[in-house]
Amino acid sequence: MSDQLGGKAPKYQRIADELREQIKSGTYEPGARLPAESVLLERFRRLFPTLSLQTMRNAIGLLRSEGLVESRHGVGTFVSAHRRLQRRSRHRYGRARDDRALLTAHLRHEIVYAGRGELPEHVALPAGLPPGTEMVVRRRVLFDRQTGKPCELGASYLPVSIAGDTFLEEPVVVPQALFLCVEELSGKRYARARDRWQWRMPTSAEVDALHLASATGVVHLVHVARAADDTLLEVSESVWAADRIEIIDDYDISQGPEGTVGLSDI
Repeated sequence: MSDQLGGKAPKYQRIADELREQIKSGTYEPGARLPAESVLLERFRRLFPTLSLQTMRNAIGLLRSEGLVESRHGVGTFVSAHRRLQRRSRHRYGRARDDRALLTAHLRHEIVYAGRGELPEHVALPAGLPPGTEMVVRRRVLFDRQTGKPCELGASYLPVSIAGDTFLEEPVVVPQALFLCVEELSGKRYARARDRWQWRMPTSAEVDALHLASATGVVHLVHVARAADDTLLEVSESVWAADRIEIIDDYDISQGPEGTVGLSDI
């Protein structure tokens, strides 16, 4: 597609395309510093004689929004060395039961709050509960063990009838996946879930907590989990920088009559 449209694309996109290919091919390796703006400007003016510094900066800004480069004030622009966090939407409960070590292999958890709190409106509505409902709230920040950078902000909201007056009100990392703790306390098993995804710009608090550039968007997930009898077991939310996460959803395609693919959910 880029070969067909590249000639008609704005200058900054065409410059970003070339730099992106050089990053992916290894010309600029992870952690490497890109040439100074003045050097890049002189180089690309051979292709675009009227190229401005602002257009050059727009090209770098596009790569930054994709998570390919990061700028360090007063130092320069570097190829990003961090890896994207993979979020597998379906079947993660089964994988967690099979290999609990997967949950903490690459991430360090920090519980920043645990105790009673009110269910905020943006989480209450997907859960079918009145805003302000009292819940046991566990707020967390997840850090990449390799880089030390924050990569996820999250919170879990648990019914007081299940988690009230238990160890889940203590601000410590639990020894196993939270859903396994909830299953043991409730005597019920997670059976059904609904995920609601939103791509948006971050709040000021999220910018500070995730160390975001001003133009970086976030991915916001609200996850509602229930038992087979429809008992609400957990409502959770997670926020990631859009340039640091990769969402993978593996699933079987349901078949309609005579083997046709069902499209009722599209």
